[in-house]
Amino acid sequence: MKIIAQNKKAFHDYSILNTVEAGIVLTGDEVKSLRLGHVSLVGAFATVHQGELFLINCNITPYAKAFQAKDEGTRSRKLLLHKKELNKMIGDIAKKGITIVPLKIYFNNKNLAKVELGIAKHKKAADKKSELRERDIKRETSRELRGKIRF
Repeated sequence: MKIIAQNKKAFHDYSILNTVEAGIVLTGDEVKSLRLGHVSLVGAFATVHQGELFLINCNITPYAKAFQAKDEGTRSRKLLLHKKELNKMIGDIAKKGITIVPLKIYFNNKNLAKVELGIAKHKKAADKKSELRERDIKRETSRELRGKIRF
């Protein structure tokens, strides 16, 4: 598995409840641009439109050597899921405060472009601060324990 792009900000802004792997419909020059790593997931999200899942605001820079240079870097792209998974996601996002965010784009072992989607709930500022506080406490305790074990 070759990871192309990760959305690290999503882990900071959202609490991830569940993850799902989805295929993505791309054109040939978009695949070449993906292989070069010219993609950004910042601000991207997925939404359901007419019973299909689409990735919105994902910026894939147009391939420079493409025959037709289209400036459609942020066009909406269809995501491919099984019907059962799609229905489950539709039920999840019907709840208030639940969104679908892309966590990473990668090529699997069969060289197919995949997107890992996270069913996420937005964190409040207090939740972010408490998470940072817990992480600091955990780091301090591990340092102290490491110092006590040595003789």
